Amino acid sequence: MVFQFLHVWALALTLLGAIALPSMAQQASYSFSPVPQYGIGLTAGYWNPILDYVSEKSGVKLNLKISRTSADTTAFVLAREVDFVFSNHLFSPERDGLGWKVFGRRQMPPLFSQIVVPSDSPITELAQLAGREVAFAGPEAFLIYKVNYAHLLAKNIPVKVVFSGNADAAFAQLFSGKVAAAGGQSQLLEGYARRENRKFRVLWSSEAFQDLALMASSKVPEKDLKAVANAFFEMAKDPRGKDILHQGSKEVGLPVDANFVAASAADYASYRRFFQTAPQSLH
Repeated sequence: MVFQFLHVWALALTLLGAIALPSMAQQASYSFSPVPQYGIGLTAGYWNPILDYVSEKSGVKLNLKISRTSADTTAFVLAREVDFVFSNHLFSPERDGLGWKVFGRRQMPPLFSQIVVPSDSPITELAQLAGREVAFAGPEAFLIYKVNYAHLLAKNIPVKVVFSGNADAAFAQLFSGKVAAAGGQSQLLEGYARRENRKFRVLWSSEAFQDLALMASSKVPEKDLKAVANAFFEMAKDPRGKDILHQGSKEVGLPVDANFVAASAADYASYRRFFQTAPQSLH
């Protein structure tokens, strides 16, 4: 009788294992690090519902991994602690060889690096910033810092750089009067103006750049990458996914149709061109 009971129990465990294994196999788990374009709370509020949706639809779990600053978050990426990113920090020659693959982007108008002041500021041209404090998100911020600062260097306009951690903090410093100007990019400036009812004066604007890229590490298996990519791209076609995108866009000040589409490395040629002439200190 005891032997018969043990035999039945062992058979039950075997059957449970057979049922559980396929389920476990579908639960691949990866870290996802977007550049924190807003404050950390707003960044998490935007991305968590999107990642929950993509995880459910793809069967691949994506876990948000961010820090307060873009520099700290990029440090996760360079230390190979994350698997997926939403970033434009990986297109320098030194980082091109790290094996990150562009697979998508947000469907948005081109971005422009911009140096701005409040609309009522007495400053009307870049030359007036010489010797003044200018706020930037951080040293890793490609459009907000690197492109803007490279232009200031090219024009021989020395400024006192103030790193604030993220774009929202830089703009807050600007409107509080702590700095004379701020570096930004068009999408974030427009979003901040909508959310905070503020107006900017643009002193300088760059050439066009593509919105940030969805990228995957070379260690992500192709089947998992394909499943995640398809889930991102299909979001706008599903009423629930579309609603998540609309709600997130509303919260951060993006157009409501800011959905995700396929992309490739060729879409980011303007980033690579920048590094061909940029000072080495900005690589």
